[in-house]
Amino acid sequence: MSHHHDDLEIRTPEAREAALFGALPAQIAQAQRHAPALAALLDGVDATAVTDRAALARLPVTRKYELLDRQKASRAAGSDPFGGFSTIGWNGLLRSRGARRVYQSPGPIYEPEGHATDYWRCARAMSAAGFREGDLVHNCFSYHLTPGAWIMESGAQALGCTVIPGGVGNTEQQLAAIADLKPQAYAGTPSFLKILVEKAQEVGMTLPITKALVSGEAFPPSLRDWLAERGVTAYQCYATADVGLIAYETAAREGLVLDENIIVEIVRPGTGDPVADGEVGEVVVTVLNPDYPLIRFGTGDLSAILAGSCPTGRTAPRIKGWMGRADQTTKIRGMFVHPGQVADIVRRFPEIVRARLVVTGEMANDQMTLKVESTCSGPDGLVGRVADAIRDVTKLRGNVEVLAPGSLPNDGKVIEDARSYQ
Repeated sequence: MSHHHDDLEIRTPEAREAALFGALPAQIAQAQRHAPALAALLDGVDATAVTDRAALARLPVTRKYELLDRQKASRAAGSDPFGGFSTIGWNGLLRSRGARRVYQSPGPIYEPEGHATDYWRCARAMSAAGFREGDLVHNCFSYHLTPGAWIMESGAQALGCTVIPGGVGNTEQQLAAIADLKPQAYAGTPSFLKILVEKAQEVGMTLPITKALVSGEAFPPSLRDWLAERGVTAYQCYATADVGLIAYETAAREGLVLDENIIVEIVRPGTGDPVADGEVGEVVVTVLNPDYPLIRFGTGDLSAILAGSCPTGRTAPRIKGWMGRADQTTKIRGMFVHPGQVADIVRRFPEIVRARLVVTGEMANDQMTLKVESTCSGPDGLVGRVADAIRDVTKLRGNVEVLAPGSLPNDGKVIEDARSYQ
């Protein structure tokens, strides 16, 4: 039987859903009381009524650019550096005890770390990757400003592991430490693990590392197999600085299992509307973290729900993994067009099932065609009406092509840039 981190991983789906949505009203109320930005976004929302997915889906999605804009405005005004999204701060800022650490992600966006053990919940992913109490973990995520290294370190320490804070770079120095201390496990990007393995081979060193948890980059099966041939069994996890662990790989190697303490929705890019299971869309996360109570946070990443449950016995839903970026904003004839505008056009026509804006042409000769799936193919004026809506919403002229339902690829793309830049 597969090793499980705890009994939460094998509870029934119904029990999991009941527990998550039983805790959600208190999380929303916490945000409304102590996080001013979220209080504004959730103005008028009755927290006690948000007890299922349908009610959650009616709340607004907060995307990273909104978080960044609010943080910048707040800092410019000399107030909350977290833009009103956090309930903790330091030196009298905000409303409760101070954060343990503050991190800077690209933007810059600043994230707080609270005092909870395994704050980002990464121990679960490490456990699935074979990390055990007493292991020595060589941690090669950056310890400089960003939280990646601390996400892994807190998870490892929660399992009872000891951590070497290797950081990034200094390959020869890191190999010397590995040769002396002989860690069994690695945490870091897959590309740096490959560098360490190759360098060890060059100097005739046998790498003691036999298991790894990697993240931060794509981890193709070819690299996974390459590492396995050299004695390292590596698994991947999907985490962000904002919400922590989202999903993790198991020994089944069939998608990524969702973490037990978050609610994940897959929505149509540019909207907050959930899509059917199996359809590619943006990953939106609600995390049950009272210190940083993000509600319906849009990660900007694309994925899809996999049917069935993990063969390892874990019963949480699974996603296919990272499938690209949801923010497909592009510039057409000097004007920015984004997925939200495509969604605005589609909402005007109930007979349209799905749509995809395809941009073609060569440099300085942009052409755009909105391909729409619809059962309505007769002479009802749909093409002309949609063309008018395109011009109204985007201020640009575009062609319209009507397709049968199911004709468009299931890849999450709302805007496809097929221009030639040669």
